[in-house]
Amino acid sequence: MPKVPSAWLGAFALLSLSPATALAGDAAPALDLTAHPVGLAALLIFILAYVAVMAEEFLHLRKSKPVVLAAGLIWAMLAYVSAQQGAPLAAEQAVRHALLDVAGLILFLLVAMTYINALAERQVFEALRAWLIRLGVGFRALFWMTGALAFIISPIADNLTTALLMCAVVMAVGAGNRAFVILACINIVVAANAGGAFSPFGDITTLMVWQKGIIDFFGFFVLFVPALVNWLIPAALMHFAVPDLKPAAESVAVPMKRGARRILALFLLTIATAVGFHQFLHLPPVIGMLTGLGYLQFFGYYLRMTHGRWQHRNGDRATVVGDMTPFDVFNPVARAEWDTLLFFYGVVMCVAGLGYVGYLSLASEVMYLQWGPTAANIGVGLVSAVVDNIPVMFAVLSMNPQMDQTQWLLVTLTAGVGGSLLSIGSAAGVGLMGQARGIYTFFGHLKWTPAIALGYFASIWVHLLING
Repeated sequence: MPKVPSAWLGAFALLSLSPATALAGDAAPALDLTAHPVGLAALLIFILAYVAVMAEEFLHLRKSKPVVLAAGLIWAMLAYVSAQQGAPLAAEQAVRHALLDVAGLILFLLVAMTYINALAERQVFEALRAWLIRLGVGFRALFWMTGALAFIISPIADNLTTALLMCAVVMAVGAGNRAFVILACINIVVAANAGGAFSPFGDITTLMVWQKGIIDFFGFFVLFVPALVNWLIPAALMHFAVPDLKPAAESVAVPMKRGARRILALFLLTIATAVGFHQFLHLPPVIGMLTGLGYLQFFGYYLRMTHGRWQHRNGDRATVVGDMTPFDVFNPVARAEWDTLLFFYGVVMCVAGLGYVGYLSLASEVMYLQWGPTAANIGVGLVSAVVDNIPVMFAVLSMNPQMDQTQWLLVTLTAGVGGSLLSIGSAAGVGLMGQARGIYTFFGHLKWTPAIALGYFASIWVHLLING
């Protein structure tokens, strides 16, 4: 078999993932297909699919479509060649392991998205946005307030929802000041990604590490200080470039709909249920989340059954808040980011196939034995600035290198905040480029990448200093 260059192996490892081998509890692939034409074809299909994903903005092709198709093609080829080599059930077993893991993560995310959509439908986020606009603060104060709120909210809500909410505030207040909008958007992206790095619920990467049982729920919170450093350093450097102006306040008031606060309380109770099920009953967190979905379903039933009486008693108020139709829990479910969920399925299954081929066992040796864990984990974060951090983190989980908790926390931190280095490196950045189209751009963000990189390396140093 021809020798694969070590640099190529390291780069490929950061672009790929394989929950199949990790779930099977065996790092070695069922068959060594690394030099087989089918193995190389599977790699080519994945690369082409991921190029289409990265070009989503230009192709106007939803990112889930190429990876879902590629997953089916890859596994069909692998199943065929496995049968030809006398292992007809090997591919089936690997697929079942991968499906078990990805199904749990997708259902977990579906419940979280349902709660976020329910809160949005009850106008919780609109009420928060209106409150910020009514404050009438200056651009510099708003720069820090939106950044701080992004850092605080993203550990509970996902970083994309948080970033879009804060960007709506920035656009409403400072749409006429291009310099302010650019800096505020960069600050929001960095803060949202940093805030998500120290919470199991803040990012898909932290969720994956928690569900694998590598770090317990409370173990992530030691990353709070490094994550804070990651945001504060670039924010402090950008502060002096923010225009020192104060726009006129607007008297905008958006009342929340009936049940909004109770749904927020149920969301917190759902999180507590997921943590309790995992910590004390040793059940997968997704079971607790689905139990929490039951809370919302029954509360939705209560709102629907009592809506007529409430509307009769509060006719004028119901009209003011726009709460004229009963709450239906399945509407938030339908509005979940199905493209994101299907993308997650496709990319996991695609590279589960590549792990089955055997590339990751080679890459793991190069990265974590030759480079060393610290260098490898820092590299993970740098690559996540270009490639979505989902496959990057799954690559690490699939290689399952022998690392202590400090190093697992390091790769969790770098995979979460590395995406801030470029505007295309995270869902928050991509989302804001669409929301502030023509103002917040790739090159506008790139101008401040050195400041963000300083925060990135400072957060790594702080983590190793206080948690090493």
